[in-house]
Amino acid sequence: MTLSEELQWRGFVNQTTLSDITELDHEPLTFYWGVDPSAKSMQVGNFAMAMMVRHFIDHGHKAILLVGGATGMIGDPDGKDEERQLKPIEEVEANKAGIAAQYERVFAGKAFEIVDNYDWFKDMGYLDFLRNVGKHLSMTQLLDRDFIKSRIGEGGRGISYAEFSYSLIQGYDFLHLFREKGATLQVSGADQWGNCISGVEIIRKLEGKPAHVWTAPLVMNTATGKKFGKTEDGAVWLDEDLTSVYKFYQFWLNVDDAGVGQYLKIYTLLSEEEIERLIAVTQENPSAREAQKVLAREITLLVHGETRLAAVQKVTRVLFGETQVAELTDDELVLLAAEIPTVAKNEQLSAALVAAGLAASTGEARRLIASNGVSINGVKATEDVVLGKTSLIKKGKNSFLLAR
Repeated sequence: MTLSEELQWRGFVNQTTLSDITELDHEPLTFYWGVDPSAKSMQVGNFAMAMMVRHFIDHGHKAILLVGGATGMIGDPDGKDEERQLKPIEEVEANKAGIAAQYERVFAGKAFEIVDNYDWFKDMGYLDFLRNVGKHLSMTQLLDRDFIKSRIGEGGRGISYAEFSYSLIQGYDFLHLFREKGATLQVSGADQWGNCISGVEIIRKLEGKPAHVWTAPLVMNTATGKKFGKTEDGAVWLDEDLTSVYKFYQFWLNVDDAGVGQYLKIYTLLSEEEIERLIAVTQENPSAREAQKVLAREITLLVHGETRLAAVQKVTRVLFGETQVAELTDDELVLLAAEIPTVAKNEQLSAALVAAGLAASTGEARRLIASNGVSINGVKATEDVVLGKTSLIKKGKNSFLLAR
């Protein structure tokens, strides 16, 4: 399968300045993709674009991965209905390190170069920027962009000169990478189309040469119709400090049947044959959730590595009653303890239930025990015992407590 065919089949085609997408199937080219350090981690929306980048690399194109140290100091106004709060320099620096580390993980074993646009903006003077960049972008074109109209039109919250200038900064990134690295293509999500076009315009005007943009659609949740990766708890992050490995794994395990086929195409490197097989199996026997299990496994492996995947799979089996809690290692117990209420062992069962919020009072806890509503390590509790060893207590179908 050629790159253009791969991108079409996996759903990575939105807008492009290329007259024919099969141009991607010819000579290797240098392209770039960037993430601003608005947080110390990518979320699953960024990750979809990262997977698209993987296909460009796998088909022989040279990747430049940009960490937006300069743009991160301003904040992209696109998609925002009010001004962003500026982040402290120290936070931007920490976030840059986090994003770069995730590049290294997701693209491990691949050829790529990481750059930071702060490196070429830090010594640029204001007058230089106006002469070299601002002079060559039309205000008319910038004002015509939808997100600008929404901010300055009737009912809009307004926009600062700093955020208005964001598109110029990103446009100069493309010019710099064109001149210094030979980059002729920028890839991004659909929401970055306008910013990307700024770079194409600057290169055309200053260099008299063509440059191109390729964007992919934003991934939408087929069940809700909203942007994918947004949950009741907020965004789903790649950093386990922000989204635990367990919650990350469970997120993919619980995607809907209607969308799992498309998510497999976007978020995994599985072959067309294997993905089509999984889609067919899900249609025939949706309760087995085989496609979701493979999706969760593949993505967690890529993002968190083999050791964390094995641990979260084991913890999941414990919660589903397929493995005993005694089989968990100390590290796996820590993973489990982060997800459910935890008390110290040698606690009375009734007191542990109250402490964990699974019963309102000692009396209620004892009534639950007497009515066979509580189990310890898979065995129904018949009396209010002392929890003398590491134990997994279960109330009803889905309420858990760990004593350790």
